[in-house]
Amino acid sequence: MINASKQLSDTFEALANKHRRAIVHRLSLQPASISQLANEQKLSLPAIHKHIKILEQAKLLKRKKSGRVNFLALDRSGLLLMQDWIQQYHAYWGTNEETLENYIASIERSRDTLTKLKRNR
Repeated sequence: MINASKQLSDTFEALANKHRRAIVHRLSLQPASISQLANEQKLSLPAIHKHIKILEQAKLLKRKKSGRVNFLALDRSGLLLMQDWIQQYHAYWGTNEETLENYIASIERSRDTLTKLKRNR
């Protein structure tokens, strides 16, 4: 469980940055070389390498070297843990208004019950 928890934290941390989200989006469309990503993101090679390292640590990228060129692709399996974590809350989804209204109604019922009990003493 500790590994899954760390992996989930690494994934969310990696995706907290707009450049890394853009890289993930770009690689979801098709693989690219590191230099292509740097050019498209308008980042220096050292900067793109830092982002790639974080994404690799989060297991969101696959790398394959061909000659001197490193190609990257999205590793969709790295997103599965995050997807599972989000999916567990699906049962609670409704509209925010419904959830809030139900909560307020529950509080008001409890308050009414307490008031009635105090009056009957």
